[in-house]
Amino acid sequence: MKAAMTVTDFDIAVVGGGMVGASVALAAALGGLRVALLERKEPSRDWPQPGYDTRVSALTRASQVMLQNLGAWRHMQAMRVTPYERMRVWDRQGSGEIRFDAADIGEPDLGHIVENRVIVAALWRELDAQPGVEYLGGKTVRALELDSPARLLFEDGTDLSAQLLVAADGARSRLRELAGIGQHGRDYDQQAVVATVLAEQGNAATAWQRFMPRGPLALLPLERERFSIVWSTSPDEARELLELPRSQFEARLTRASEGVCGRLQLDGERAAFPLRLQHANAYVRPGLALVGDAAHVIHPLAGQGVNLGLLDAGVLADVLTAARQSGEPLGGMGVLRRYERGRKGHNLAVQYAMDGFKHLFSNSNPGLYLLRNLGLGLANHVPAMRHGFERVALGQGIELPSLARNHPDCR
Repeated sequence: MKAAMTVTDFDIAVVGGGMVGASVALAAALGGLRVALLERKEPSRDWPQPGYDTRVSALTRASQVMLQNLGAWRHMQAMRVTPYERMRVWDRQGSGEIRFDAADIGEPDLGHIVENRVIVAALWRELDAQPGVEYLGGKTVRALELDSPARLLFEDGTDLSAQLLVAADGARSRLRELAGIGQHGRDYDQQAVVATVLAEQGNAATAWQRFMPRGPLALLPLERERFSIVWSTSPDEARELLELPRSQFEARLTRASEGVCGRLQLDGERAAFPLRLQHANAYVRPGLALVGDAAHVIHPLAGQGVNLGLLDAGVLADVLTAARQSGEPLGGMGVLRRYERGRKGHNLAVQYAMDGFKHLFSNSNPGLYLLRNLGLGLANHVPAMRHGFERVALGQGIELPSLARNHPDCR
């Protein structure tokens, strides 16, 4: 990948170089398209880096295969990825719980916990090797024109044209706003407190999740007996948790986890971010496609956000490959509608499911308390139900894009 000296015509221009945007750019380049990648600041590719990223993703097998086929997985393994073999989910009240084990379905693991910065660095390392990708940094989009070709107009007076613009610029997408695409959703009135902690008894290659009235606490295993925690709670409690002295926070976190892995000690800084449900009313306009958080934002309780975004990237890559082979314009609505049909229904289904789980488990209603305990107990004791959940965790059960299909070195 090279820095663009002049702004010229491209097949595709991707705005946003995070996990999803970088995946779109890399998939397009591997497919022979000329790509512009716009990101304000290039991420660091150097490793090792001090400490641990407070933002992590729980990657499914489908996402793993996709990242392998993009060439990024080997870089991630050289940096830091943590497989988890088991998952335990339980409720604050009662005895309802469910345990998942990769061995039940003949798999080596249920997925991998990976720091977001590791995924981004690995993708950009592969982008560096692609001569068909040009990086444009430090540019601010002023306007866009969705003609044929589409154009981005920048604050510095320059512009860029491409057959297709891809908005991978996050939940507050500037491109989505400029294209006049509305959205629906709501704030959850929750914040997620995130941190890295060291577990006295190790992590046992297990992801733990405890549901409490204000939101779930997730312990996601990292290497060397650590966890990345995601503690969803009310804004007031989140603020309190951030301000607590270190020892008091550790004691409160250990109690909240019921001491399942012994005492938990902070290993780095704490942070928090607000949680929101959000979905774009449309994924496409002539010459424009939304991917990742620009199209959909879900609750992090099952860690599915980045997996959905990577599937967006994979389906879009398939659609563009087919369009190029048939001579169709990459930004044509006939092409882009195929992408929207391929992803919108699945994203909505997962979004509604996570929203339902959030409301079922994050409350103190006695009737729902009985229902969720019965449900957890039933699922735990019926192998077919439990195995179904395990396969969902692997990213199976849906039609996968080409990049997410079996890779010979997957295991």
